[in-house]
Amino acid sequence: MTRTDDEVSGPGGAAGSGEVAGLVLAAGGGRRLGGRPKALLTHRGRPLVEHAVAVLRAAGCTRVHVVLGARSGDVRERARLADCVLVDNPAWEEGMGSSLRAGLDSLAGSGARAALVCLVDQPGVGARAAGRVRAAFRDETSLAAAAYEGVRGHPVLFGAAHWAGIAASATGDRGARAYLREHAAEITLVECGDVAQPYDIDTEADLARLE
Repeated sequence: MTRTDDEVSGPGGAAGSGEVAGLVLAAGGGRRLGGRPKALLTHRGRPLVEHAVAVLRAAGCTRVHVVLGARSGDVRERARLADCVLVDNPAWEEGMGSSLRAGLDSLAGSGARAALVCLVDQPGVGARAAGRVRAAFRDETSLAAAAYEGVRGHPVLFGAAHWAGIAASATGDRGARAYLREHAAEITLVECGDVAQPYDIDTEADLARLE
C-alpha cells in the first residue's frame, strides 16, 4: 500500500462530518469481465469508481479513500478523483481482503472514527442507503450494515475499534465476512431494500445493468 503526500491532503477533517470516512474498494481486475477493471466500467458517462465516490460524498463523507489495484495508472488518469485519498494495493490479486486491509491501514491516524465501506461494483446502491448506514454511527465501537429483506449486505460501517480485528481476519475474497460473523450480535442492520438494489457487476450479462 502506498500513498503520496498530495493525495492525503484532500478534504475531510478529524472531527464533525469527517469522523466517518468513506472507503471505496475498487482494486479488482474484472476477471469474469475479460480482464476489464470494474473501476473503469462506464456508468452514466463516467468511470464506475466516480459513481461510488459520489455516493459516499452524498451520504455525508467528506473524506473518501479509494483503494486501487488493477490498472491503477489508467484509473488515476481517467477518473476524476482529485479530492480523494488514493491508496495503491499492489497485492490486489490476492482478493478483496488485501484491499480492505490496505484501506483501513490508510485511515490510521486520519482522525476518522469509523469507515463506511462501499464496493465499486454495486451501482444500484446509492446515497440513500449509504446515508442510512452512516446514520447508525455512534462511536468507535459501532458496527452497522445495510440489509436487504433482513439479509446483510453493503455498505457496511466499521468503527475504528474494530479495524485491527477486521484486518487480521481479512484474507482472500472474504473481506470482513469472518469478523462480522463472529460479531453478529453487535451489528446494527439497517434495512435498505426499499431504496437500493444490491446487485454486483460480475459478468458480461451484468453489464446490462449499467446506465
